[in-house]
Amino acid sequence: MSRDPRFERAWLRAAFEAAATRYDGAAAFQREVAERLLERLDLIRLKPTRVLDVGAGTGYCTRALMRRYRKSEVFAIDIAPGMLAAARREAPRFFSRQHFVCGDAERIPSRTDTFDLVFSNLTLQWCADLSAALGELWRVCSPGGLLVFTTLGPDTLRELRQAWALVDHYAHVNDFLDMHVIGDALVAAGFGDVVTDVDRMSRTYPDVLALMRNLKDLGAHNVNRGRPRHLLGRSRIERLRHAYERYRTPAGLPASYEVVFGHAWKPLAPGAVPVHFHDRFHQATADEPRPQ
Repeated sequence: MSRDPRFERAWLRAAFEAAATRYDGAAAFQREVAERLLERLDLIRLKPTRVLDVGAGTGYCTRALMRRYRKSEVFAIDIAPGMLAAARREAPRFFSRQHFVCGDAERIPSRTDTFDLVFSNLTLQWCADLSAALGELWRVCSPGGLLVFTTLGPDTLRELRQAWALVDHYAHVNDFLDMHVIGDALVAAGFGDVVTDVDRMSRTYPDVLALMRNLKDLGAHNVNRGRPRHLLGRSRIERLRHAYERYRTPAGLPASYEVVFGHAWKPLAPGAVPVHFHDRFHQATADEPRPQ
């Protein structure tokens, strides 16, 4: 399921590396999503020995996982060395079982069946080949282990996409995969008891240039095959500003996000009994603790 065969991983790594010093100041939305994902762990009976944070960035989720699982080893992996350096600087000193590894989610430098919990917040949308990435997450997850993640769905930044469509024919906004496609890919990778759901979130900006600066500060560059290969002229930016103004509200210009939440288990063995989240998330419950 390769979204873009010409996806430039080295270029993407460079984009996130350049954003490392600005990322935390721009990542309010990413932290909000992270808190919602971390909250879901409250409803799981899991005492992991080893935890992996995939796409750790500057370590916001890594630190939360260290605080939550103080008896575990926590590993942070990210494609950008600068992001990992920031994560290492901010890591709590009380936690000695921490590891920071520079690596790609599509080729995780770890042995098979290593992690009881694999956690990933807003990273899978940057993978060129979702099937390859999920195959790697399945490989490093221990039998009976849990994958919990968020990614972005196709309605993300729809206002920006529609405004650009009135300006030119280029693909200025990244394409994201539907929740059902992601669910099917999880099953194909070998995961069981797969559940995905969507939260629709929105942020506001004073103007479209503020939104574009925010995306740049996050390292969230356009990776589409049909993206423009030249600098944007002043006239096109002005046309974009005019096109985006039709969405203005009293609070400012909205930017919509479709956030896909998911979890899945790596089966213990054929016929193993799965354990679900609490029905607070509209899923079944089970009284039995998950085997460790």
